[in-house]
Formats: sequence, structure tokens, C-alpha cells
Amino acid sequence: MLFVRFCLHFIAQRIPPGNSWDDREIEMERTRSKSQSRMRRRVVLFPLPLQGHITPMLQLGSILHNKGLSITIIHTTFNSPNSANYPHFDFRSIPDGLSEAVVSVADAVAVMTHVNDNCVEPFRESLSNLLSNVEEEPIACLITDAMLHFTQSVADSLKLPRIVLRTSNISSFLVFAGTRLLYEKGYFPIKDPLSDAPVVEFPPLRVKDIPVVETHDPVKSKHLLLSMIGQTKASSGLIWNSLEEIEQDAVTTLKMEFPIPVFTIGPFHQYFPATSSSLVSQDRSCISWLDKQAPKSVIYVSFGSIVGITETEFLEIAWGLAKSGVPFLWVVRPGSVHGAEWLEALPEGFLEMLEGKGHIVQWAPQQEVLAHPATGGFWTHNGWNSTLESICEGVPMICHPSFGDQTVIARYVSDVWRVGLHLEKKLERGEIERAVKRLILEDEGQEMRNRIMYLKEKVDISLRPGGSAYQALENLVHYIQSF
Repeated sequence: MLFVRFCLHFIAQRIPPGNSWDDREIEMERTRSKSQSRMRRRVVLFPLPLQGHITPMLQLGSILHNKGLSITIIHTTFNSPNSANYPHFDFRSIPDGLSEAVVSVADAVAVMTHVNDNCVEPFRESLSNLLSNVEEEPIACLITDAMLHFTQSVADSLKLPRIVLRTSNISSFLVFAGTRLLYEKGYFPIKDPLSDAPVVEFPPLRVKDIPVVETHDPVKSKHLLLSMIGQTKASSGLIWNSLEEIEQDAVTTLKMEFPIPVFTIGPFHQYFPATSSSLVSQDRSCISWLDKQAPKSVIYVSFGSIVGITETEFLEIAWGLAKSGVPFLWVVRPGSVHGAEWLEALPEGFLEMLEGKGHIVQWAPQQEVLAHPATGGFWTHNGWNSTLESICEGVPMICHPSFGDQTVIARYVSDVWRVGLHLEKKLERGEIERAVKRLILEDEGQEMRNRIMYLKEKVDISLRPGGSAYQALENLVHYIQSF
């Protein structure tokens, strides 16, 4: 008993007046938190201001934040992301000088060239300010879109490592990296854009699959690609929204041609519940409409955030969908039909004629649509984000690529993975009707569904502990913390 009293007396002497053990523990936790804060590293991200590039960059930011890194987003005023959706990020806007004239022509090369030419000093100033104001969270590195090639020289001048994010798949990137070779072999300028002749340097591509970005200045397009490739090779690493399980051969080739650290950590959107980075308001009426449809019965149609079509093409799509008799959910962006605000080109009484079998919206929550039990197929432009989302939900595709990497991705979907039908740029109502029926109603579509479910399982395994994407992310985080 005397010993117990002595111990209690000793403890009382060690605790300052007015403190309890709870107070002491709280103070110790605060000290630990401050210490951990000093150990945290900040990463600066800079996305290209186009929807298909902003989305994966913000997803990557969320992935790295969940791994304990602090995130700052430098972004242009054009297509500025909604910071309210990401309260855990620090956002810094820089002027881009993009005029309405540059943006309105829908020339992606013009926009990308303008950003690379005109954002050098605003970006350098913003990044310099961040570096000079660091107190408890030192900046580990910069991560920028591969197309923002000017950022390599800025990073070098500030002695900051730059890691590149390429938002498409690896196979298409390797074709872009072969631009000089394709010129030397005489493929450019492309004489017959509909040619089925094989590109022997890049099987299984055909001449019509060689990625081309429509632009008013093809010389600038070539310069942009060559600069992107050169400055990617000069970077400190390369991050992919893809995974080894579906691009193993491409990964092997990439590592030989680009002797820098490579991190295949995709699909990004599978790491956390969907957070919208959409620049267009989503119409959720489509979900309640899908709820009324039979399982795997609906074809979902969406051509992304940039692709535009003519009024003639619009009508061929409308009649092809209607004649198939298959329920359809169709995304028609305002202004995406040349010369029309929205649906004015539809024949009078068209929607009433469908008797509820068709639903048209201006924009949809795509991940939720693809995950819905009623969705049986996806008619897509084959942007990489959309293609990955379709694979991850086990939804086979109708491929209708428009430009750039989409043509390469579509060929892999149809001819390599064999999980989709390729329209081969034929927008004719009879072809559309047949393709929709084949995908949704016939055995051929079910076989594709079986194959894409196999790919989905590969994706799921890669993201689990011990999987390739899981390990690549662990390696990336360690790499960033080593700077």
C-alpha cells in the first residue's frame, strides 16, 4: 500500500497543475501531427485544359492525396476545374490568354499550342511562388500532362523533378512516338484516309488508324507531337492511366524506348467513389429511365466532350437506333450537331414514335450509367477514359473513333481484345441498326461480353494487394517521397 501511494504521489508531481492525462495525450498527439506535417510532401499538378485530360489528372491527385501527399493544382482560366468538388486540394489559377477565336474553332492543336507558347511565364511565376512560400510541406515534384511540353524547361530551371502523366493508353502513345518513323516511311501526308492497308511497323493498325488530329496547321501538329515525345524522355518518370495486364507488350516496348521510371497505376477511377470533374452539368433523369429497363437491354451512346457531327450523321444515328428496336440512352451535347443548338434536326414526332424506348440527355453520369444493370452496350468514340470505364464495368462496345488516339484504341478494342464492333467510320442507318442488334441481341455480343468480363477480372486483380497496379502505385509514392 505504501508503494502504491508513493507511485501516485510521484505521478502527481510529474503532471503540470491543471493538466490531466487526457490533456497530456492530446498535447502529445498535436506534437506528433506537427512532426508528420513537416514530413508530408506536396505535389504540384498541371492538367491540359481539355475535359479528357482534366479528369484523369484530378483523379490522380485524389489517389496521391489518399496516400498522404498534399496536392496543389495549377490550372488555366480556360476550362477551369470546379474547386468545390475538391476541398482537399489547393488551386492556383494562371492566365492563359486564350481568345474566343482560338477556342471557338474547336482545333485542339491550336489550343494546346497556344497554352505551350503563352503559359510559360505565368506558370513559372506561379510555381516559383509556391517554391518560395513552402514552410512545413516541401514540394517533392511537378506532375504535368505530357502535352504540356514547355513545363520540362521550367521545372529544370527551378531544379524541380517533373513527372509526366499521359492520359491515353500506351499503345497509342508508341504510335505517336513513331511519328518521325511514319514520316520517313512515307505514310504522311496520308493519301487515302480510308485505306485498309496494314501499317507493318505498328500491327494491327491499318493506314486509316494512324492517329491524326484535325487542325488548320499540320506543321504545328507535328511539332507538338515531337516536342511532347522529346520532353517526355527528358522527364523524371512517366505515369499511365493503364495497366500491364491489358497492355503487356506495349509496356515492354515502352520501357526499351523510354529509359525512365514507368508507373502503370490505372484505371484511376477505380481507386475511389466517382467524383465528378465534368465541365458540363449531368442529367440524372437517365438513371431513373434505366431503372425501368430490362437487364443488359440498353445501348448507351456518347461520343465524349469534343466530337461533333453533321446534321446528316445525326439523322442516320437517330434512325439507326430507332430501327434497331433496342432501347437506347443517347447523349447529345448542346452544339455538338453542326448548325443546331440541340435536337432541332430530329423529325417531328420522332421521340413520341419511340414510345419510351429512347431517352436523350445533354450529358450523363457515365460511370454510373455503365455500371447500371440495364446497360448492355456502349457506342463510344473510344477516348481512353470512356474505354477504360467500359472495360471496368464489363460493357462491350461499338467503336466509332473520330481523331487522335481514338483510332488506335478502337482497333485494339475490336481486333486485339475483341470486345467491340468497329463501325469503320460508316455512319449509315442500316449499318448502325445491324451493329446495335449484333451487340445487344445476338450471340456475337454475348461472346464479347464474356471476353470483356475476363478483362474486367484482370483489372480487379491488378488493383488488389500484390497486383501490378497496386504495386506500381506503391512504387510511385515511394519515388515521389524520395525527391
